[in-house]
Parts: sequence; C-alpha cells; structure tokens
Amino acid sequence: MGILNVTPDSFSDGSQLAAGGSGPFAVDLDKVLARARAMVDAGAVMLDIGGESTRPGALAVTPEEEITRVVPVIELLRAELDVCLSIDSSDSRVLDAAIKSGVHFVNDVRALRKEGALEVVASSNVGVCLMHMLGQPRTMQDSFQYDDVVLDVRQFLAERLERCESAGIARQRITIDPGFGFGKSIAHNYQLLDRLDTLLGLDVPVLVGISRKSMIGAVTGRDVDRRLPGSVAAATIALQRGARIVRSHDVAATVDAIRVHCAIAKSRSEIPGNA
Repeated sequence: MGILNVTPDSFSDGSQLAAGGSGPFAVDLDKVLARARAMVDAGAVMLDIGGESTRPGALAVTPEEEITRVVPVIELLRAELDVCLSIDSSDSRVLDAAIKSGVHFVNDVRALRKEGALEVVASSNVGVCLMHMLGQPRTMQDSFQYDDVVLDVRQFLAERLERCESAGIARQRITIDPGFGFGKSIAHNYQLLDRLDTLLGLDVPVLVGISRKSMIGAVTGRDVDRRLPGSVAAATIALQRGARIVRSHDVAATVDAIRVHCAIAKSRSEIPGNA
C-alpha cells in the first residue's frame, strides 16, 4: 500500500504534492498522478489517499476541506490507473464522498468509532481497516498506559470486529492494524512488532504502517528522510510475523523485501512432503 498524503503537514511528505504559490494549500494533480504512477510501477497494488494529517500535534481539518483535497485525487486516479484506492479518513462525510467517488477501501485510524462512520461503511461494499489508537491523534503521545500492550490491542480489535460484524460488515471485508505510533511508547511499538502474530488468531488480514515512523528514528538516530533501511527491516519482520499488507512511503524497496519474503515461503512449499 503506497502512501499519498495530500496535506501540507504530514510528518514525512505532505507538502510535496502541493501546488505552487503562497495562498491556501491546494493539491497539484499532476504531481499526484506522477507520484501515483511511480508507486504503481514500483509494485504498489493499493494507494492510500489522506487529506488530514494524524501525526501528533497536527491541526484539525474540516470535513469540507478534506473532501476538497481527496475527491479530485480519487476521481483522477480512478480514471488513469488500474489500482485499488483507499481513503485514509475517519469522518463519515469524507468516507461517504470517497466511496461515491470510487474508492475500494477505507483505512480508519479510529476503527469506525466516529459518529456515522460505521453506518456509511456498512451500507457499502468496500473493504475496511480497523486500527487501534489510544487517545486522539493530536494528544495520543502525551500519555499512555497498558496492562499488556499486545493483549490490550488484540482485545480492542476483537471488540471492533464484533461490532462491525453486528452492523452488517462481513468479516471477509475487514483488515486490522495494531496502530504503530498511535498512543504507544517506543517499547510498546517493538513489543507489538515482536508479537504481531498474536493478532493472527482474529482470522483477518493484518496491515502494518511502520514506514519512516519515530519508532525507527528512535533506534537508528536517523531523520525522517533517512529511515528507509530501518523501515524495510521492520516491514520484513512484520511479514515474518504474518502481516499481509505493508503501508509504505518507499514502495520499490518495500516491494523488494516482500518479494524476498514470498520467495522463501514459496521455497518451503516446494520441499517434498510440505503442504
């Protein structure tokens, strides 16, 4: 899953797709299409489009502004590329507009807990990713406490799965994300990565978003634009622990890691006597 942040303030690359000029933020659709094509050519099979930053301390964006940012991008990419499109949002109005514009997938850091979001997704046929987050994006790193971060995250996701199924969203449409960096310490993040396979018992695919995050910078000492090797290493460990979708800024390098991982899995299946 390649990342397309059409925001001025995402922690890594938000301003790179902005139109020129000194006025209010506007998306440059030519830049968006070029970035999207490059990611698809590098091997991305999903593109995740976000119109509001969820980094700690980011400014709030109205649903109207978010829709203005993302809908033209969705419509453009639907017309130009054969790729699965995802909307990275929590607001029911944004989700409704994105689904009507043709997205195939909802990636919600609030796990459909905002008013109306669950109903919008349930009334559609799109896939959805439910992510764990403790607190709210702007304050989530101020304080956090868990009895056991892995078991607490698993319990939350199990409860959201049950709630979604009760609302009419088939389990086959659902993916889960432990929410690296969303209300967790560095130690919590690495405990989750190490024990990611604990989530496999929920019988839905696991998505991980580790790319360029502070958990990588904390152990490598690298600035955000120099975290590619650490991000790929973390993604590889996640794959070994059972992750099925990797969300990344750096598609080509991440796809290489996925292909190596898959080659190992294939080689095992070719050993006589292995299923």
